[in-house]
Amino acid sequence: MNRMEVPNSPDQLTWTVDGLTIAGMAWGPGDGHPVLALHGWLDNAASFEVLAPMLKGCRVVALDLTGHGLSDHRSDDATYLIWDDIPQLLKVIDRLGWKDCTIMGHSRGAMIATLLTATMPEHIRSLITLDGLVPDPQEDADFVHQLRDSLRYTARIATRSQRHFSSVEDFVERRERYGVTRKIAERFAARALEKTEDGFLLRGDQRLYSPSAIKLNNRQIEAVLRALSVPVLNVWASDGLVKRDWAADSMTMAETTIDDLTTVTVDGHHHFHMEPGPAAAIAKHVLGFVAKVVIGPRSTG
Repeated sequence: MNRMEVPNSPDQLTWTVDGLTIAGMAWGPGDGHPVLALHGWLDNAASFEVLAPMLKGCRVVALDLTGHGLSDHRSDDATYLIWDDIPQLLKVIDRLGWKDCTIMGHSRGAMIATLLTATMPEHIRSLITLDGLVPDPQEDADFVHQLRDSLRYTARIATRSQRHFSSVEDFVERRERYGVTRKIAERFAARALEKTEDGFLLRGDQRLYSPSAIKLNNRQIEAVLRALSVPVLNVWASDGLVKRDWAADSMTMAETTIDDLTTVTVDGHHHFHMEPGPAAAIAKHVLGFVAKVVIGPRSTG
């Protein structure tokens, strides 16, 4: 692990695993309760700049997932399915010297965290999901259509040059058009953009925009939820994904399949963890949950 010290800022961390450089940010004491934080689609580790410092007593390590922020893109023959990051995440946990940890994910990061927890519970002490849990299920009959769309779009995008912005303001305005506030967009910019002679290059891998080649169906999602054997805190934004039918259905399924589940709703939009007011409410729930996990028995099923 290489550490780049930046005064008056979070620790800036990097690891090289499986030939990929993974970048991250860390807050809190080195001996604090270990929390690995995973951001959402097209976001980066700055997603946790507001919430992480509020988690007193925790060592929060937020990653730029592959293809995002300062982390490497995957090779040309690789994909960005929600389970593709899991091998590298396990190695980062090991490099951190953590026997196990709490894993916290937002949106797509929550889906990745849920899959990791279900499949490798010996590495995860508890799971926290922020406005997300599992993906939108796919009907079996749509499998061929989904695969065809992914192959066609990925082939088209491979011929495109990396997205370019004339200024940081152009990037911020674009993210605003897609539903985040200016302050949130500005937080993402530092890790999302690379300065060039004629403007700013978007660091993120364009293949992230491609439809997934394969999606989980309802039975597979139910199997994932039933496999969760550690305490789970599921925090939803009142104006976030829960307004979509599939996310509401996942809440209902979770309530009937997860043995140790706490579900709460906090006022705010999808990126509520990046707004001071909602983040403070989230932090209160997280700290109460973590306190019980630390005191309670360790269970991996």
